[in-house]
Amino acid sequence: MSLNSTAGSGTTICWIRIVGGVCRFGDRKRPITVRTLEWTRTVLTPAQLDCGKDQRPITGLTQPEAAALAKALGGRLPRSVEWEWAAAGNTGRTYPWGDDPPCAHRANLRGGPGHATPVGAYPEGATPDGLLDMAGNVWEWTSSSTLGDGYVLRGASHGSPGLYAKSTFLNAAPAELASDGIGFRVVRQP
Repeated sequence: MSLNSTAGSGTTICWIRIVGGVCRFGDRKRPITVRTLEWTRTVLTPAQLDCGKDQRPITGLTQPEAAALAKALGGRLPRSVEWEWAAAGNTGRTYPWGDDPPCAHRANLRGGPGHATPVGAYPEGATPDGLLDMAGNVWEWTSSSTLGDGYVLRGASHGSPGLYAKSTFLNAAPAELASDGIGFRVVRQP
């Protein structure tokens, strides 16, 4: 189910409702209940926030900056387990699109253009619920912290090997890292 809202003077952010359930989290498949949330269909772009026409992901923000922007939009960054639930679903998909390995038509990974591309450029990599770019293009900040003032990243980037595109793969970065390979999407309560 898609829901739309406008940011600023008419730019549409598409929201997708992901019904909650029990996520078999990580490689150990630990059961964790996840609630129903609305997700931005893609990582956020400058165009969605009326900051130009660029349809590539907003990057170069630290985790606290991304969290503050998510809050200003009426939401928050997803927790790592919520992100995995949205990517893997109740069937435990290996990749957000299913169990077939990554290819040039599904995700912007290593061997592709070598830089971030406009969001939604890989529709064959969409989740069954319609979330785009859950694997490749840019890593995504989460609200899940790690030891040593870091945060979990999910989703892989344009420089990542295919292994990193797995729904269970997670990475971490220092909270203050501002990278052109990290973006974010927003979740909110329905």
